[in-house]
Amino acid sequence: MAMVNKYSVGKPSTRGKRGFGIVEVLIAAAVLGFLYMALLHLQGGNRDALLRIRGRDGATEVAQNLIDSLGALGLASLSDDKLAKDAAGHIKPIEINNIERTWQGQPGAVTNTMKVVYDAEITVSPDADYMVQNSTLLQSASHVYAKRLDVKVSWQFKNSTQSITVSGVIR
Repeated sequence: MAMVNKYSVGKPSTRGKRGFGIVEVLIAAAVLGFLYMALLHLQGGNRDALLRIRGRDGATEVAQNLIDSLGALGLASLSDDKLAKDAAGHIKPIEINNIERTWQGQPGAVTNTMKVVYDAEITVSPDADYMVQNSTLLQSASHVYAKRLDVKVSWQFKNSTQSITVSGVIR
């Protein structure tokens, strides 16, 4: 005679039931949804960082190009008597507006054109900052041997004004 387990009589067998219940599937879908949203947020942050860095690199290029251009003109073209002055006699900054830089890029799935408009302000040091006086018994001479340029480049990014300042010396 076969023995019958008193605990298994009348109860359905759990060996035939396999798989996931509806609750497990809904929880897994919710977790995947949160992960997908976090990934999208991360991609948006990466795109903004890329655009901010590209804008800053363009500003650095603009500032260096301006310093190089003024250096090619020579030190004599930046003497105090050739620069504009304000009412108090101080040298006014040189302003250059609407300098455009354009890049082709792919910060997403589609190739985009990025255009940034820069404004630059160049402050030139006075002659007296870099002047040498040479005196002898017969004559006295002064010589300006350099000029300092401070170039401030600004641009708009996400409703705020970003700016960098690059300094250079023209000898």
